[in-house]
Amino acid sequence: MREKRKQFSNVFTYASIVVGILVFLGSVFPDQFGKTSGAVGTWVTDTFGWYYMTLFTLILFFCIFLGFSPIGKLKLGKPNDKPEFRTISWLTMLFSAGMGIGLVFYGSSEPISHYLAPPTADPETKAALAEAMRSTFLHYGFHPWAVYGIVALALAYSQFRKGEVGLISKTLRPILGDKVDGPVGNVVDVLSVFATIIGVAVSLGVGAMQINGGLNYLFGIPSNQLVQGIIIAVVTVLFLYSA
Repeated sequence: MREKRKQFSNVFTYASIVVGILVFLGSVFPDQFGKTSGAVGTWVTDTFGWYYMTLFTLILFFCIFLGFSPIGKLKLGKPNDKPEFRTISWLTMLFSAGMGIGLVFYGSSEPISHYLAPPTADPETKAALAEAMRSTFLHYGFHPWAVYGIVALALAYSQFRKGEVGLISKTLRPILGDKVDGPVGNVVDVLSVFATIIGVAVSLGVGAMQINGGLNYLFGIPSNQLVQGIIIAVVTVLFLYSA
């Protein structure tokens, strides 16, 4: 138990340092930070876009294989464990806590933006409409759910079937062996925490702007960074309380 607490503490400390540095840079040098991060994101998309598309498709087919193979009947828990929630409860939690903000915001704005500025077709044409819908289906169809599912399966199997702690590094024990209990595992977990925080920060920022826009429309509350900061603080408190 002491070793587990130590590893959790190490991951929390290192991840906090990395995120703290990025938050500091973003606060002190917002324009430069935005340009740099945007350039990095563009480079990753242009360079590894083919890799992401291929990986997403392979993961989708792998999840289909797991679902229809005998492996799909394996219980993600002890043999005599019973589900804590009904299937309908799980589905509602998945949509509300997993894709709520993104689906509400980008579900309508993304196809329109791709239609007006498609990757390859001429804007506002039938070809642009087809590209816009293909991109939207890719981002909100079966592919993202497959990616979520493969990570969830690995974590659930590792934690509830094998008795590991809930860390991404522990899911790699069949590959890395006992290295997941040392520095290698810490690196994996810090990267996982970092990626999760960045993803949540984007969703939370978009959600804050949505809420602020609704309050401005309904009650005339100003739409500015101060109000959005208050909204983020309230949402964060509610999230921590629910978690």
